[in-house]
Amino acid sequence: MYLPDRDRIIKYSYSGHPTLKDAIEAIGVPHPEIGEIKANGQIVSLSEPLENTSFIEVFPFDQMVDVPLKFILDVHLGKLARLLRLLGFDVWYDNQYLDKEIINLIKIEQRIVLTRDIGLLKQRAVVWGYWLRSQNSFRQLKEVFDRYQLKKSVQPFSRCLLCNGLLHTVQKINVLNLLPSRTQLFYNEFFQCQDCKKVYWKGSHYERMLQQVKDFI
Repeated sequence: MYLPDRDRIIKYSYSGHPTLKDAIEAIGVPHPEIGEIKANGQIVSLSEPLENTSFIEVFPFDQMVDVPLKFILDVHLGKLARLLRLLGFDVWYDNQYLDKEIINLIKIEQRIVLTRDIGLLKQRAVVWGYWLRSQNSFRQLKEVFDRYQLKKSVQPFSRCLLCNGLLHTVQKINVLNLLPSRTQLFYNEFFQCQDCKKVYWKGSHYERMLQQVKDFI
């Protein structure tokens, strides 16, 4: 995806003392997309210095690597954030995030960075990340599901779509003043976000959302 031919041999010229991370990213591949690296047949780390006579082999990210299924998304991925939360995944998202804020946040808690910005993935603080190929939110969702094998971890309608807080069942009487008048008449089962206190119920919107993500459940 990053290079025209994944089996291509590239001759790389450099000055100074770059690490393997520096050299590989200079060619165009962000380090979170890299799995195993070999120098002259020996497994090495990204922090190793590049040697003049080295033959470097770079292998893609291994889907079997155990990573925490917690995400942080850049400002362009609001629809994807909503879909992931709808399916129960822990997603940090704010449409005002700057790249430097994302970097500061993952220094506090390591999360998988999802982005359309390759430059963001090249930041040293990013341990896990994925560059989304599609610009369509449902195709992006499929990419993330395939990459991190998410289907077995789905817990639909367990998180708040607005703030990411966990939902819990709540008695109707306790949220009556927060409900539209017609909802008060026709529904009796309710869920509330533990953080922002938004109330949810299984109305027509629930069925529409269920149809949107039925292939991922």
